[in-house]
Amino acid sequence: MSDQRDGRLRALWRDLGYLLGSLCTGAATPVALPVLLIPRAARGWAAWHRRRADRLLRDAPSGPVRVSWWRVLLWIVANTVGGLAFGLVAVLCAGNTLTTAVTVPLWWALPPGTRAGGFAAGVPLTGWGTALTLGTAQAAVFAALTYFAVPPLARLHARLCVLLLSPSAAERLAVQVAALTETRVGAMNAHGAELRRIERDLHDGTQARLVAIAMRLGVARDLLGEEPEVVSKLLAEAQQGTEDAMAELRAVIRTIYPPILADRGLTGALAALAAGAAIHTDLDTGPLGSVPAAVEAVAYFTVAESLTNAAKHSGAARAVVQVRRDGGRLTVRVSDDGSGGADESRGTGLAGIRHRALALDGAVHVHSPVGGPTTIEVELPCGS
Repeated sequence: MSDQRDGRLRALWRDLGYLLGSLCTGAATPVALPVLLIPRAARGWAAWHRRRADRLLRDAPSGPVRVSWWRVLLWIVANTVGGLAFGLVAVLCAGNTLTTAVTVPLWWALPPGTRAGGFAAGVPLTGWGTALTLGTAQAAVFAALTYFAVPPLARLHARLCVLLLSPSAAERLAVQVAALTETRVGAMNAHGAELRRIERDLHDGTQARLVAIAMRLGVARDLLGEEPEVVSKLLAEAQQGTEDAMAELRAVIRTIYPPILADRGLTGALAALAAGAAIHTDLDTGPLGSVPAAVEAVAYFTVAESLTNAAKHSGAARAVVQVRRDGGRLTVRVSDDGSGGADESRGTGLAGIRHRALALDGAVHVHSPVGGPTTIEVELPCGS
């Protein structure tokens, strides 16, 4: 019971601080209006208030404000009016509570002309009886007003802020279309690059070996019955070339869809990756159900590339792979204890992970501060 009461008092203090902050920013807005008419400055100001509102409402922190300019202007007006009005109510309630609680016990030290208190102005405090009854009653009333009025006002202001600074359905659709367009372009570029890589691997490797095999077999046919030792050597070389060509074909196939996924499924394939990693790797997978093949491939390559990066570039000694499915989303998280500082522009494989994920309308989050640790999280849609 005591913990619950303490929690309510902390929440009241937080709500009061929010309204007092809104009062200050509402009063400062007219002064800063010339600066706030600059779109970039206004959006930054709005984004800061949106984060304050999110923290108060315990929502996930939001990113940049992506709403139309007129809605930002409307929020500036609403924040100025609401911040001043709600903030003044909070000051009135909390200020009178504090003032009464401090001055009533010291009424005797006040000059005779200022000894007034109670519910109505002008009631003289001429003795302890008047001070304790009227003063205590006034303190109780304003404390109750603070307790019951401040939290709803703080949440009303925060919800108004979130409402005005959240994109409308049309704006969300426009952002989604823009993101999908960018994803489509990236996916097409990645697809084109993948096709060129496969063509190059087949042309420079497998095809060259097959041509050499054909030439050796042709020479062996011409020398058949004349130089058996040469024919035997050519056939041996052709056999070896055939085996090498098959190995290269398997390697190319593994880059398209690893056969181990078809043999063991995603969980088994990831277990094999973890067991064969260059650093100690802990694997934690939950129930995954049926996962589309394309999603399995992206998840597999994400873990493989992340573990390779951790071993080669970060100096990590340990990694943790977590795979979870929540309804229609598959989340793959790879963490290591290396030196961090992962950068997509340095060719550490992160760009490839991002392109594969974006091709499926997924999302990639990389947290890798200098000094570590590094966490790579990929979210992929996999049906309901």
